[in-house]
Amino acid sequence: MFSRDVVLGALAVEVASLDAVLWGLSEEEAVVGTRCAPWDVAALAAHTVRAMLQVEPMLVGEPAVTGGALVSAGEYYRPDVRFSAEVNAHRVGSAVEAAARRTDAGESGRLLRGRWSPLVARLAAEPVGRVVVTRHGDRMLLSDFLVTRVVESVLHGLDLADALGRDPWVCGGALDVVRGLLFGEADPAVVEEVVPGALSGREAGVAAVRSVTGRGGGVSRGAWEGAGVRFLALG
Repeated sequence: MFSRDVVLGALAVEVASLDAVLWGLSEEEAVVGTRCAPWDVAALAAHTVRAMLQVEPMLVGEPAVTGGALVSAGEYYRPDVRFSAEVNAHRVGSAVEAAARRTDAGESGRLLRGRWSPLVARLAAEPVGRVVVTRHGDRMLLSDFLVTRVVESVLHGLDLADALGRDPWVCGGALDVVRGLLFGEADPAVVEEVVPGALSGREAGVAAVRSVTGRGGGVSRGAWEGAGVRFLALG
C-alpha cells in the first residue's frame, strides 16, 4: 500500500514530535489520566515508546521462507487472542509497572531518543522484501509492520495530546498512512458524505480517524459500516 520510504518518513516525523513532547514532560503532566484507563500519561508514554521500538528484536535473524501466508497491516489488527483479556491485562500492567519504576517524567523520552536513531538506520538498510515475525507469531513484510507502528504513533499521539490539552501533532504523512489503512477499501463518496474532507483535509481527516477508532467524533458506527471502512481491533 505504501512504500517503506514513505512509511519511514512518516514515522520519523511522528517520533520527532513524540520525542519533543515526552522529553519536556513535567511530573504534574506525567500523572494526568488518559482515556486509556488505568494509564496515566507516564504509563501511556511507556507503552507508546515500547510500541515504537517493538521492531528491534524482529531484525535479529531471518525467518524461514515457509511458514504460512504473510499477514497484512490490516490483518494485524484482527480480533483474536492478541486482544484477549489475559493479553490485554499484561499489556496494561506492564506499562503501569514501567511508569511506576520511572526515575522522572522524561524517562520515556530519553529511551526513545537513545534508541530510535540507530534503529532507523537498521530499518533503512534492510532489503525491501524483508520478512519479520511479530510477537504474536505473524509473518509480515517489514514495510507492513511499520505501517502498524504509524498507526500506534498516531492513535496514541492523539490520546496523549488530549490528555495534555494540546493540539494533535500528527503529521500529514502519518495521517495519510492511517487514512489509507482505514479508508483505502471504502467507498470514497460515502466516506466524504459521513465526514466531508475526511480523505483530503487535515482537520477532517483527524476527526474521521478519531471516530473510526473510538476517540470521539459523533459519527455512528453504522454510518462508517455503510461506507465500508476497516475497523481495527485495538487493546
